[in-house]
Amino acid sequence: MTKWSPNSWRAKPIKQVPAYPDLAALKATEAQLATFPPLVFAGEARKLKKQLAAVAAGEAFLLQGGDCAESFAEHGADNIRDFFRVFLQMSVVLTFAGAQPVVKVGRVAGQFAKPRSSDNETKAGVTLPSYRGDIINGIEFDAKSRIPDPARQEMAYRQSAATLNLLRAFAQGGYASLENVHRWMLGFVADSPQGEKYGALANRITETM
Repeated sequence: MTKWSPNSWRAKPIKQVPAYPDLAALKATEAQLATFPPLVFAGEARKLKKQLAAVAAGEAFLLQGGDCAESFAEHGADNIRDFFRVFLQMSVVLTFAGAQPVVKVGRVAGQFAKPRSSDNETKAGVTLPSYRGDIINGIEFDAKSRIPDPARQEMAYRQSAATLNLLRAFAQGGYASLENVHRWMLGFVADSPQGEKYGALANRITETM
């Protein structure tokens, strides 16, 4: 097996390559990012590997979810909280139904790039570089926004770090308690025609957990 390094990807076939017009700025941004703390730490990675091994052995269930692509404009505490809340509710239901631990993997805090089938996009006779996600260029269909800008990588790092810090705070600060999850589930089904039925199920789940 080839040994991994932070730069080993450069030796691989690369199909999605944004054309940065200022390579010096790109290199400077890469050098700056290399000095920043890691977003995920070694202990967290080792823990996930162990949990995924349990999934592969049929001893746990994998729940993975999140946005197809995150955007700088929609980054905010409320959106992160709502994602976390729904993810926890799904996890509790799966744990109850499957009688197994659930490994939760969020597609979040870094999902700022989008692969494209074409390097260019044409609208009303105007051809511009394709939008490749907020980490590369802007979604607005104008020449300036579609220029790949390496400074966006630093913005993506900072938003990812903020998201992870908030998620860690939610997970460790009591927000993820079973009592909270139970209350959210009851609130979700309260106005449903099947509210009484699902309310009883929510109570059973809480009692079992």
